[in-house]
Amino acid sequence: MARAFIGFGGNIGDTRQLITDAIVCLAQRCELQILNKSCFYQSAPVEAVGGDYINAVIEIETQLSPYGLLHICQTIEQEFGRERPYANAPRTLDLDILSFEGVSQTDTELTLPHPRIIERSFVLLPLLEIAPDFFLPNWGELKAYLPKVAHQSIEKLSCRNCGCTEKDAYQQAAH
Repeated sequence: MARAFIGFGGNIGDTRQLITDAIVCLAQRCELQILNKSCFYQSAPVEAVGGDYINAVIEIETQLSPYGLLHICQTIEQEFGRERPYANAPRTLDLDILSFEGVSQTDTELTLPHPRIIERSFVLLPLLEIAPDFFLPNWGELKAYLPKVAHQSIEKLSCRNCGCTEKDAYQQAAH
């Protein structure tokens, strides 16, 4: 089993509910297990247009290959109405594989770790919430990059759906 981290985001519709539902969809897959989930964060778009985004990160263990996980993430995006009319367009739901244990690759279809993981507060803050000492070869400890994104507008939202009860619900849905 490999450990991976997936980032979630969106700015169209009830994004908190869409992300929650997408996580439940992942939890129902027998090929993976959700280990941890961050709280939700609200952030201004970075190099994009539209309203504020809601973001979260989960940690999983999976039997899937990186491409198998990518296929599942893209399928869920489509099921939730994701459209790609242009680069960085507003979206109902975006799932990004941020890191996949032991894999470092640059490919047109999938680059791991995610190439902009250290440039986005909406990735770093929720990721470091659930993995405070996260380390990537060639980049080091991710918390060292927080000062570089400090100017980006972001707010941790109240954790109405965060914590043990929600995590337990995801794990129960997976069985």
